[in-house]
Amino acid sequence: MRLGALLLALVVTSLAHAQAVRIVVPFPPGGGPDALARVLAPKFSENLGASVVVDNRPGANGLIAADNVMKSAPDGTSLFLADTSHYGINPALRANLPYDPLKDFVPVVEATKSQLFFTVGAGVPANSLQELVALSKTRPEGLHYGSSGSGSVAHLAMELLKLHSGGKFVHVPYKGVAQVVPAVLAGDVAVVTSGPAALLGHHKAGKVRMLATVNADRWPGLPEIPTAVEAGFPGVRMDISIGLLAPAGTPPDTVRRLNDAAARALRTPEVSGKLSNAGLEVIGGTPQQFEQSIRAQLEAYAQLVKASGAKVD
Repeated sequence: MRLGALLLALVVTSLAHAQAVRIVVPFPPGGGPDALARVLAPKFSENLGASVVVDNRPGANGLIAADNVMKSAPDGTSLFLADTSHYGINPALRANLPYDPLKDFVPVVEATKSQLFFTVGAGVPANSLQELVALSKTRPEGLHYGSSGSGSVAHLAMELLKLHSGGKFVHVPYKGVAQVVPAVLAGDVAVVTSGPAALLGHHKAGKVRMLATVNADRWPGLPEIPTAVEAGFPGVRMDISIGLLAPAGTPPDTVRRLNDAAARALRTPEVSGKLSNAGLEVIGGTPQQFEQSIRAQLEAYAQLVKASGAKVD
């Protein structure tokens, strides 16, 4: 009997391990969200007792990835690594959005806060955010800025700056940070907004200049760079987060198991340290707290989109 029970346990365990968990990332490799998924995956896998793979499905500002996860089995094996643009901005910006962040998904964990910097190419004659805005007003067509996609946090950050500064900036959307950073390095666009993971090396090499962060606080990795508020634009501030969502209908016990495994992984010094170096601050918390955050962001970005007149390009 004992041998039979042991064999049964081994079969059940092997089946559990065969069910790999996919973290579906709506961006190409590179940048903060992708870094989060790849740093988190090993410890998350260890805590779950199942393999965890990163599945990059970029395009359409997250709609491809969202659709893939939304239509997956609600069994905890497919997770959408969404950020503020997917559960806060898209619903405010897109009238016919094919998903509802709180009806078609279940919040699992709000993993991190992320930094976002206003950054110019080395050839742009501006050494501060004030100088950048002033320069944009001297150009008949304004300055072109690149973002990781229409409706992304990078897009809305620049629209927020335009709203509060009167600056003249023209949006050029790309498919992700892996495309937008080369564009600013080549001078195809004058300005980008991106996290430090993709920019820091170029900033230190003098190929770009990170002028200010849109976040409430300075980033400890570059404490000399001011916030946009400190740079003279009191209304230019955004709180940006990244979290894991499961398909609607995922059982509460499964959501709790995923939350526990992810939150414990995020709290380890190894994971939190690597994320900090990428400009990501661990949040953790419960699924209920993540849901409250999503509701607050939905309200805040609906107001911002209305005030700025931002549109999908």
